[in-house]
Formats: sequence, C-alpha cells, structure tokens
Amino acid sequence: MTVGAMLECAYWAQNQCCYQAAEEILDSHFGMTVNDDTIRSVTNLIGRLVHDKLMADAEACYGRLADGSLEVNAYNTRDGVLYIMCDGAALNTRHKDSDGSSWRENKLGIVFSSDDIKTYSDGKGGRRRKLLGRRYCCYLGSVNEFRKLLLSTALQYGYLQYKETVFISDGAKWIANMVEEDYPDAVHILDFFHLKENVYSYAKAKFNLDESQYKPWAEEMATLLHDGKTDEALEKLDPLEKYPNTVDLYEYISFHRNHVDYPSYEAKGYFIGSGAVESGNKIVLQERLKRAGMRWETFSAQAMLTLKAMDKSRLWSEVVKIVKEYFGVADL
Repeated sequence: MTVGAMLECAYWAQNQCCYQAAEEILDSHFGMTVNDDTIRSVTNLIGRLVHDKLMADAEACYGRLADGSLEVNAYNTRDGVLYIMCDGAALNTRHKDSDGSSWRENKLGIVFSSDDIKTYSDGKGGRRRKLLGRRYCCYLGSVNEFRKLLLSTALQYGYLQYKETVFISDGAKWIANMVEEDYPDAVHILDFFHLKENVYSYAKAKFNLDESQYKPWAEEMATLLHDGKTDEALEKLDPLEKYPNTVDLYEYISFHRNHVDYPSYEAKGYFIGSGAVESGNKIVLQERLKRAGMRWETFSAQAMLTLKAMDKSRLWSEVVKIVKEYFGVADL
C-alpha cells in the first residue's frame, strides 16, 4: 500500500462512523478495495505516528520551559485574549482496571483566541458568538503527560504572545493545580454552568427533591454567585453540612473563590462557560468512539482520538506532513 493510500484509509476511518463505512467510501469513491481490518491497522499506525510526534514535541517544549530556554516570539504583544479549556470524558475499552471498570478517561484540551470569535445578532436583539477556529489535543492517560501536550498546543496557538490568557475549568482540582503551575499569568474562571449544576445537585439533596424548596434556594444561591457576592453565598452554607453523591458546596466555593468574579469577567467580555470544550467532547470523542456497542483497545482509541483532533482542528495537512517525513516521501 502506498503512503497516499494509507493516508486515505486513515482519513476516512476517522471521518466515518466505523471502519466498515470507511471501507465502503474507499471502494465507491476511490476504487480502493481494502477490508475494514486493514483500514483499522493502517489507522492505528498513522495515528500512532502522529501521536508520537506530537508527544515528542510536547516533551521537548515542556523541558525548555522548565530549564528556561524556551523562546517566544512577540512575547505579550498580541492584542486579544487566548482561551484554554480542558475536560475529561470516558470511553469503553476492552480491558478492566483493578476496580473492574473498562472505562477510561480521555482528557481533551481546546485552545482558541478572541480572533477566532465571530459576534452576531440572533435577530431578536440578542448577541451570539461563534467559534471560527480552534485547536484540539487529546490524551488517553495520565495528567502529567496531558499537561505537556496541552501546553505545547497552547504555545503553538499563541500562549505567552497574547496580552491576556483565560483558562476556564469545571472546578476539578487537578485542573486548578495545572493552571497554577503551568499558566500562572492566566485568569482562571470556574465555569459558571458547572457551578450552577453543583448548586442544584446540592439543593436537591438538602431538600430531599422538594422542588418548592430546592429550586428557589438554588436560584438565590446561583444569583449571589453570579453577581459576585461570594461571601454572602458562603454565609448561607454550613461548612459541616454534606450530602452523599454531591459536591461539598462550601469547600467547593471556598476553594474557587478567586475564580468566580463573574461581574468582572463579563465586564471584560470574557466567556464564563466551558461550552466549547463540552462541544469538543461530542465531535472529537462521542461521534466516533462512543457509538452503541463500541469497545476499544487503548492504543486504537488514542490513535483515533489524535486523528480526530487534528482533523477537527483543520490540521490534516500536518498529519500528511508527519507521515511523509516518517516514510521519507517527497510527493504522494
């Protein structure tokens, strides 16, 4: 199989719902007779080559940052805001862990800037915003390796060049620690909609699902937090009051009290929600890797996630470049 044919197999494997659909596309549109097992093997190979190259670059980048040798062009001179977000979402694998679970968490990062945002009217006087560009990265494994990949992705997209950086998270402590260590100059915002969701879950437990009580309580609490009245919100909570299967709301808000100044964030025009990364989970992970009955080998899942992330970042040309360099091919 030629390198060009291998790239076609990999492209359609990540673009279609399954390997069998890719087989049909290749046959009907390109006259290529390749069975789905071969397409799977080729996709694993191409995905692994790209993943390994991205991780090698990330490792080198992280090392240069650690030893102070990282060079940044136009440091802190670009007007606008660079946004960074990340989130975890699970997919089913073929192997169980020590706890008996076959589910593994993929960590997805997304980077975009205010230059990528188009603002328009919805026809009813409301203002809408749409992302025209973004960069994804995926890692099915440890936080330590993912953070290297995310930092490398952010640097390529303009981190340390933009005058402002905003990191939006769902409140997970591993993300908060990463932001503090790797992005000390960033404004860290707790996603308001995750916060509100946790407030509602806590309220439902507190009032035993009595809507007449939990709903007004939760709305008042969410309003206080949205309006920047964090101290007033904390005063309404008992630090010792905890409920099973809900967040410790007092501890959660206290931990993130420096990340919930929503009036200030909105006055500066910042996003306060992580909808972009939530959407990314759908188009990068769920549409291809979480269909009915799907179970993955972890190396196959990582290969597919890497290719999906590159395609959805409009960087398939980089996939082609990496593969051509690996095989020493000048033209396809």
